[in-house]
Amino acid sequence: MRRAGLWIGVVLVAAVILAALVSLVWTPYNPLQVQPTQTLRPAGWPHLLGTDGFGIDILSRLLVGARTTVYVGVAAVSLAALGGVPLGVLAGMRGGWVSEIVLRVSDILYAFPALLLAILLAAAVGASTGTAMVAIGIASIPAFARVARAATLIVMTQDYILAARASGTSRWTTSVRHVLPNIAAVLGVQASVSFGIAILAEAALSYLGLATPPPTPTWGRMLHDAQTYIFTSPVQALWPGLAIALSVLGLNLLGDGLRDHLDPRLREAA
Repeated sequence: MRRAGLWIGVVLVAAVILAALVSLVWTPYNPLQVQPTQTLRPAGWPHLLGTDGFGIDILSRLLVGARTTVYVGVAAVSLAALGGVPLGVLAGMRGGWVSEIVLRVSDILYAFPALLLAILLAAAVGASTGTAMVAIGIASIPAFARVARAATLIVMTQDYILAARASGTSRWTTSVRHVLPNIAAVLGVQASVSFGIAILAEAALSYLGLATPPPTPTWGRMLHDAQTYIFTSPVQALWPGLAIALSVLGLNLLGDGLRDHLDPRLREAA
């Protein structure tokens, strides 16, 4: 069952990435072209998933929305990792007051969720894709910092770290040669989980108009547009909602599967 969950996660995540890549070169219809004579068409041929209230092909908008989702997710997780991992490794290796400062700063950042940060940034510089990426990335830094610190503390108790210290190896070299390679698996699992959170956050921000501005399609924006037709054509909200749910499910399954696969104790239990 654990291996099946891992492969299901791989398939779902691969499908989202493939959709994003396909949208770079091809979509069934122009995802920005309004066609008043084609509004609210049901699923079928030639519009496989139907059309929205503006007559735009829903499948085309989903494909382009996948591109925006992957772009924001990768950028936000990368920003969070670049900010959180060095802080966590530093706190784990130095300990003492350095660790306390990192933990207290993380607590402060936890008090500012992505939505609140996006509102503040949108008020300051305007709503955009960059605003969403920065807000989600900053909000995810504490998670990476705490995970990296906990994993580093475990690595620092190993004999090869003691041997490296005894040989006069610098802290920087020790962190690059010994600490980072041994906590990479844990960080990979955290990245998978954070990616799923980023997808939800980006959809929420797009729904509120605090992320990618129209007319660029996003899954959150599609949900926002679909609320007008929730009683007359509820299927409008089904497709973007299903895309968000399956993407997050795939990333969570992938993260759980990687954790089970990379943890030797869980492998032995299986």
